[in-house]
Amino acid sequence: MTRLAEQVRIRGSGSLKVPRGLSGEALAAYLRIPPGIQCVEDPSFEDPDTAERLFGPEAEDVYVPAWCCPPEVPEGRPSGRGRARPIKLTVRQEAVLFLRYNYARLRLQRLIVQQCRRCCLSRGVAMVKWYQRALRSRGELVRANMALVLAMAKRANIPSVEFPELASEGNMALLRSIEKFDVARGFKFSTYACRSILKAFNRLASRHGRYRQRFPVEFDADMQKPDLMANKHQQQWDESVQALRQILWCNLAAMTDLERRVVMFRFGLASENDRMTLSDIGKKVGFSNERVRQILNGSLQKLRESLHRRFLAG
Repeated sequence: MTRLAEQVRIRGSGSLKVPRGLSGEALAAYLRIPPGIQCVEDPSFEDPDTAERLFGPEAEDVYVPAWCCPPEVPEGRPSGRGRARPIKLTVRQEAVLFLRYNYARLRLQRLIVQQCRRCCLSRGVAMVKWYQRALRSRGELVRANMALVLAMAKRANIPSVEFPELASEGNMALLRSIEKFDVARGFKFSTYACRSILKAFNRLASRHGRYRQRFPVEFDADMQKPDLMANKHQQQWDESVQALRQILWCNLAAMTDLERRVVMFRFGLASENDRMTLSDIGKKVGFSNERVRQILNGSLQKLRESLHRRFLAG
């Protein structure tokens, strides 16, 4: 099953049905329509000629050029060079864009309610048309105000936050501002959006502050080494030491009392719990260094044979 077909199956089982007959780009756009769309209504939306006035052939043409992102600065904050020039919109043009965006969402909202009651192909085509108009209007508003985000990000002084992350948070605040702005109040959008963007920067700084309190050191993946082999080696070492102690205390290797004492003195298994040199052991047992070495080698050979019989061969 393809990804698009899976989306059709999931959407078809919900409240918003997928009408038969949609295909290609229309079907993909229909599946992206969110079921719960909110809009900011305006008194002019009740006029019967609103759609013709905002989207008809005689509608006012508002040209918003493509956004040209300024070159990134690799270190520190961006300087004045390469600054993007803001797109100047008149109050009338800005109002037209917001009216188009909210009216398209209002029409789409009403169509969704009707589509949930009875699925219809013609209504689905109309939903796609108004959804695309809403996206187009929102894109024009975003492009016209992108320079505002960069200007506010340059003005903000948050040393712990990198500039790309700051700009990303400002872009999200810009989108939320476009969703909630009411053009009927008579204010400019930049006045409303600046405060929203600054509040988003403050929230971001607070999150980074809490993060730094819990994690004062940056995570470095190169310093993280797997400890599985080290733990396994330590476990094998502990088991071998425990087995060796058992052999010594129970005398399972058939060693003499002198051989056991030499081994325990040499490897710190005696009550002193300190490793002793051959010379110190010789003084305790009354033998020369060479004789102590010979006794130690013979004791170790007996221990190896006992370990092999009890643990390796079994």
